[in-house]
Amino acid sequence: MRIGIDLGGTKIEAIALAGDGVTLLRHRVPTPAGDYPGILNAVAELVAFAERETGQTGTVGVATPGAISPVTGLLKNSNSTVLNGKPLDRDLEARLGRPIRMENDANCLALSEAVDGAAANARVVFGVILGTGVGGGIVVNRQVHVGHNKVAGEWGHNPLPWPQANELPGASCYCGKRGCIETFLSGAGLAHEYRARSGRESTAIAIAEAAASGDPLANECLDLYQDRLARSLAVIVNVLDPDTIVLGGGLSNLTCLYPTLPALLKNYTFCADAGTPIVRAQHGDSSGVRGAAWLWPDPDKAISDLGIRI
Repeated sequence: MRIGIDLGGTKIEAIALAGDGVTLLRHRVPTPAGDYPGILNAVAELVAFAERETGQTGTVGVATPGAISPVTGLLKNSNSTVLNGKPLDRDLEARLGRPIRMENDANCLALSEAVDGAAANARVVFGVILGTGVGGGIVVNRQVHVGHNKVAGEWGHNPLPWPQANELPGASCYCGKRGCIETFLSGAGLAHEYRARSGRESTAIAIAEAAASGDPLANECLDLYQDRLARSLAVIVNVLDPDTIVLGGGLSNLTCLYPTLPALLKNYTFCADAGTPIVRAQHGDSSGVRGAAWLWPDPDKAISDLGIRI
């Protein structure tokens, strides 16, 4: 059995998968806000719950914002800032009494969709999270590519490509720079654009609903959002040229993206006839936690080799 943990800013979710990928159990609890020991305890309790309820031993994979630095061994670049500077993988292993595997949440989304999701037949997959932040992950032949510095796929912290004069210098980003793709394509970025045009506060979901009802300002914002997304993905195509791009996160539920993005992409890619499929994550908000579980390709062998017992 594989156990996946998705360590989010507001909730921690666990999933247990049978060897063939069938879901045996899903359970989530609120994330203890600003409480690092509490987060460790919550993860340990979720693993114990999954094994108790299924009566099976599981390998444990964890999806988390940010990544473990290969230099310091500490978590870096997490927007759940209480985790930054902590040896999260080692602390969890000590708390659970077994090895774990840990990857960035966008990497886990990409892996889930590459194994048995919307990109199951693709060799090179670029997975995207469009939500509170903007993340990305790369999977090649069902293996996560993390890169030398463990930042492969972090497209959200590059400048918005081909910026217009009114898009410069861009908003400040939590990473310390200005004008990052994340500041334009996150849910907050879309809400900021609508507020600048209308003078009204709104959410990404409400903006999409207003656009569907014919609100011209909401439609302008969504049109601009799609153009910015196409510009940003065009750079990914030019550099990586993936077989499939999979969109996840809350903003991936904007149905207007899928019929229009492929044509917009061709306006910016180096090849004008680019035909890269852009698809919605098949497993939705389960993609990250499922990908965490799939970090162990052969759980039975791992459990035998490691001598793990409930």
